[in-house]
Amino acid sequence: MLKDLILKNRTYRRFFQEHKISEQELIELIDLARLSASPRNQQALKFMISCEPEKNQEIFQTLAWAGALPEWNGPEEGEKPSAYIIILGDKEIVPDGKIAYNEAAFGIAAQSIMLGATEKELGGCMIANIKRNILRENLKINERYEILLVLAIGKPKEKVFLTEMPVDGNFKYFRDENQNHFVPKRNIDEIIIN
Repeated sequence: MLKDLILKNRTYRRFFQEHKISEQELIELIDLARLSASPRNQQALKFMISCEPEKNQEIFQTLAWAGALPEWNGPEEGEKPSAYIIILGDKEIVPDGKIAYNEAAFGIAAQSIMLGATEKELGGCMIANIKRNILRENLKINERYEILLVLAIGKPKEKVFLTEMPVDGNFKYFRDENQNHFVPKRNIDEIIIN
């Protein structure tokens, strides 16, 4: 059932780093994005993949991991993702500066990929806080492509729980003393406007 898949599809930031993910598995996930809806059917997204430790490290060092947890610097060695998918916007298809028009496209693509990862018993984190210039230089990404999003993918090493939004409206996720991750969610009645 789709709802079960969505409930399992949480944002994970700690992984079993030794769990290998193949290039073929990443291609299968990208194929889900390829088959998903695209505004105006422009299909302006391109993808760069990594499942090799050296390349993974080149990507890892350009990412910020948890804005609501400023005291946490991200996954430690042994807890880093096994793979990455970088979502790029092709500026020859959608002109420079207009790729934001395609935010719906990369949101749909990212969600399709993450749901596919969840189905494969993997998990991940969609990261937009990226040192783009350094990533471009590290991976020699052509200027033709705008770096939109990085998806970190691996076998989750942590538990993520949904909780009710507190009365004070504090929406920030948090961790308990056992490093369990909690994500407050608004009540359905709060988000439907009559």
